[in-house]
Amino acid sequence: MATRGRKPTPTAIKELEGNPGKRPLNEKEPKPQKKAPTCPKWLDPEAKKEWRRLAKQMEKLGIQTEVDMAAFVGYCQSYSRYVEAEEFISQHGTIVKTPSGYYQQIPQVCIAQTYLKIMSRFAE
Repeated sequence: MATRGRKPTPTAIKELEGNPGKRPLNEKEPKPQKKAPTCPKWLDPEAKKEWRRLAKQMEKLGIQTEVDMAAFVGYCQSYSRYVEAEEFISQHGTIVKTPSGYYQQIPQVCIAQTYLKIMSRFAE
C-alpha cells in the first residue's frame, strides 16, 4: 500500500513558523492545555532537579503540555544518567590499564555519549 506523501505539519508548528504556506490552519486539531505535567515520584533525584529546572520555564513559554510527560521523563532520566557517567569519568578518568597491560576506554565514556545523543533528540 502506498503512502500519501509527507506527514502534515502540526498546526502549532505552522503557527510558530508564521504559516509559511499561507494555507488554512486546521481548526479541528486537538489543543492540549499548556500546563507542565506533574513530576513522577519514581524519577532519580538528579532527574527531578532537571524536571523542576525546565518544567516551569517551558510552561511559561507555552511549549509543554500534559501530553509531553513521557518524552519529558525520558529527557530527564537521560540527563540524570549522563550526569552520573560524567561524574564517574571526572573521578576515574577515561582510560584504564587492563590486567594484560593494554589501555582501554572505560564504559562510562560510551554511556555518557549515548545519553547525550538521546538528550539532543529532545531538542529537535
